[in-house]
This record gives sequence, structure tokens and C-alpha cells, in this order.
Amino acid sequence: MPIEQYGVKLISIGFLAPPDSAVVWRGPMASSALKQFFSDTDWGELDYLLIDLPPGTSDIHLTLVQTVPVTGAVIVTTPQKVAIADANKGLSMFRQPQINVPILGIIENMAYFTPEELPDNKYYIFGKDGGKNLSIKYDVPLLGEIPLIQGIRESGDSGLPAALKSGAMATAFQELAETLARHIAIRNANFTQTKKVELKV
Repeated sequence: MPIEQYGVKLISIGFLAPPDSAVVWRGPMASSALKQFFSDTDWGELDYLLIDLPPGTSDIHLTLVQTVPVTGAVIVTTPQKVAIADANKGLSMFRQPQINVPILGIIENMAYFTPEELPDNKYYIFGKDGGKNLSIKYDVPLLGEIPLIQGIRESGDSGLPAALKSGAMATAFQELAETLARHIAIRNANFTQTKKVELKV
């Protein structure tokens, strides 16, 4: 059974291992666990199912697209060049003809630092426009920019989502969710359902 809070259901490998233990698995073991999350979890009725993947490309990415028909991929990056390089790889993988998963857009995390006491100030401590430039390069939407705000980290630690609070951080998440939902609706209205990938080795 997934954990449910604020109307959101969640399952994670982290729930299945002792908090002080590392999950040391080879690719096939991680892939098997991902498949179990689809087949053995009682999800019930869902509006959306989001799967958070590690950066770059790996066995787990291939397992995902071979196991379920993926509506689309959202590429998350931070502005600096090393993160953009990883995002490039992930985006390119999903666009390969044999995989062909639509890219719904790009999210730039930690886009700028905003002190909560100075909400109109933006400090681009990790660089500027990395996500925007990537979206232009691949002609995909920039879905949103999430600021680096202390309150977001505090919300994660306390368990009360930043999106349910007020101010710049809540607005950023609300606008991102609305934009992503709109792009999913556009994708579903204009394209057929993605097929599961069948890779011949």
C-alpha cells in the first residue's frame, strides 16, 4: 500500500529499507523493484503517475519505457553546465527513434536564490538561463523555474509541502503544476498513446 498524504500517494525504495542502510543493487535488481512498483502496488484511481528517475541514462530508464507506455518525460535540471550536460543525455535518450517518448518540457530547479525577507530579489548563484537555453535548443517548453528558498527545504523536512503554503515558493509550484497539466492535456489531444518500447539487443 502506498503512503498517502494531502491526496498524493507515494511509494519509494526508501520506505522498504532501514533508514541507516544503503540500498546497494545492481541494475537488474533495481529494474525488478521498479516493475514491482507498477504491478504490486495498490494505486487505485490516479489522475497522474509521476516516476522520479536518477539523472542521465541507465538500466532503470530503459526498464521504465519497456514496462509501461510513458505519456511523456519531464527533464529536471539546475542552471549550471554540469547539470545541463546530464539533462542533455536524458533528453536525447528519450528522443531516440527506438524509444520515442515525447518530451513534455524542462523544469529548472534552484533557478535563483530568493531570500524570504526579500521576495523580489533574485540571485543567480548557479548561473542563469541554463534550463531556458536547453528548452530553446531542443524546441521544448520551459515548464517552470523553482527558486532556491530556505522554506522549500524546511517544508520537505517538516512534511508540509511548500505548495500548500503561501508566497513565492507556493506560487512557483502551483504555476508549474498547472503548466505541466496543460501540456499533458495538449499532448494527449494531439498524439496517440505512447507504446511500450521493444528493444532488440
